[in-house]
Amino acid sequence: MASRSEEDLCCPVCYEIYNDPVFLSCSHSFCKDCLKNWWREKQIQECPVCKRRSSKSEPPCNLALKNLCEAFSLERDQRASESLCSLHSEKLRLFCLDHQEPVCVVCRESRRHNNHRFRPIDEAAQDHKEELKKSLKLLKEKLKLFEQVKGNCDQTAEHMTVQVGHTERQIKEHFKKLHQFLEEEEEARISALREEEEQKSQMMKEK
Repeated sequence: MASRSEEDLCCPVCYEIYNDPVFLSCSHSFCKDCLKNWWREKQIQECPVCKRRSSKSEPPCNLALKNLCEAFSLERDQRASESLCSLHSEKLRLFCLDHQEPVCVVCRESRRHNNHRFRPIDEAAQDHKEELKKSLKLLKEKLKLFEQVKGNCDQTAEHMTVQVGHTERQIKEHFKKLHQFLEEEEEARISALREEEEQKSQMMKEK
């Protein structure tokens, strides 16, 4: 079977191998539960990747991708079960908590791992998986907070733009009225000056 990149078979929401994958009209695929939870949190049926709206509340199952993921998981489990210790050619059944590495039963008795703590490799893998889930949850919460802050900043910036436009219109309107007033005042004073000149000229003629 041709090797596949695990990253290509990971859901972009939970970053784990697809579980019951479905696909949207934009061709992006997600775990069915991941997509439902995402829509429940966002309250908008949009693609978590490209933000395109989805018209289907029950997206169809991506059967081809589901088969690929199941085959990959099976192949990976087989490889893991066949992993052998490079020193003793024994199966790696234990995990050394002190050295943070998988070991075999012979390694456990060796001088290098004297007085070390061990766990069954499946338990250790599950513990690490839980730690990664907690870290991922924390990162998701930080991302959600960042999106909220960014949304508030965008809203504030938009409000400022609107306010600047409104203030600019007020300033222009004010100066327009001021210019009109000055023009009228100029005309009135020139008219008064000419009238005064005409009166004085008339008086001079009469004299």
